[in-house]
Amino acid sequence: MDRFRYSSYAQEVIFAPGAIAQVSDAVERFGWQRLLLCTNNSMQVNRNVDLLRSALGDRLVATFGRVQPHVQDIQVDQVLGLALEHEIEAVIGLGGGSPIGMAKAVAYALEPSIPIIAIPTTYAGSEMTAVYGITHSRESPPRKVTVNDSKIVPKLVIYDPELTLDLPPEMTASTGINALAHCIEALYSVTRHPFSTAAAIQGVTYISNSLLSCYQNGKNLEARTEMLTGAHLAGLSLASVSMGLHHGLCHVLGGTANVPHGIANSIILPHAIRFNADVTAPQLLPAAEAMRIPFNGSSPQLVMEAMVQKISDLIAQMNLPQRLRDAGVALKETDLPHLAHLAFQNRTVQNNPKPITDVAQLESLLRGAW
Repeated sequence: MDRFRYSSYAQEVIFAPGAIAQVSDAVERFGWQRLLLCTNNSMQVNRNVDLLRSALGDRLVATFGRVQPHVQDIQVDQVLGLALEHEIEAVIGLGGGSPIGMAKAVAYALEPSIPIIAIPTTYAGSEMTAVYGITHSRESPPRKVTVNDSKIVPKLVIYDPELTLDLPPEMTASTGINALAHCIEALYSVTRHPFSTAAAIQGVTYISNSLLSCYQNGKNLEARTEMLTGAHLAGLSLASVSMGLHHGLCHVLGGTANVPHGIANSIILPHAIRFNADVTAPQLLPAAEAMRIPFNGSSPQLVMEAMVQKISDLIAQMNLPQRLRDAGVALKETDLPHLAHLAFQNRTVQNNPKPITDVAQLESLLRGAW
């Protein structure tokens, strides 16, 4: 890393238990008067929407409360119409990656674009990045396209660990593994730099310390706070670097086969680490150390295999699927060559530190994950 280049973004980040109560003061500082909320049904059931509505009062003039996974293009059109009708000045994403992604998509589609407020209640990390994915559901098969632009970085991010206390165990586990994957890919990214590396290593430390505790006892506020800190660092580490094979494959599996993003992460991450290990081991050794994997004079390759095993064991302890056939979607083994072909054309996959020169490499990885 004797030469590097990256972009950073102007964001205000507020992190504290009970921080949702501070959203009104923050919005007032920015001068936003007419706000649109993008969220989903679970946020309404657990009353997080009520907390936000109470904090914002009359400034919250419209709500779209049924955001589906993977940011569907049809819903983007619906929310865009709502934003135009109510002359929205800023848009809020409350929930996981999909509501925040919807807020990004709508803000970006408006002319001129408007600011985004992100209030994450999972560990997906979308709140820190200048990217979102949109699923073109009218195509056959559906196709997920990634949009990357500095305009879609949330201007205000509210982290309130108390909002994560009701996060179900499976969502805790899957989005937690997603956050860990952010750190792993940031560490070996072809555009990594000292800041991204430092954030990623510290993120691995926090996540390794707290994720299983959050899964086992969701009401543990101390563990939830540490895990959300790790997720913040994970998103921060990934925000200014290029993703690679792992996330590219997960986007293809989500957009084409409708595999939930966190579940795709839990299945693909061990295989992606093993695939890249002969090239990326030097960059991942600090992560192994952060995970308390003993080296004992072992070769880097053996340490990487120990990392794969430790992550696989964690995934198993949290009862997440470890094979594509168990992902709970209508995916068949005969679909794998087509998915490999799509992945080979994916620019994120092609940013991988280990060159992807043949579709067969990807098909072999997917068959290993099957």
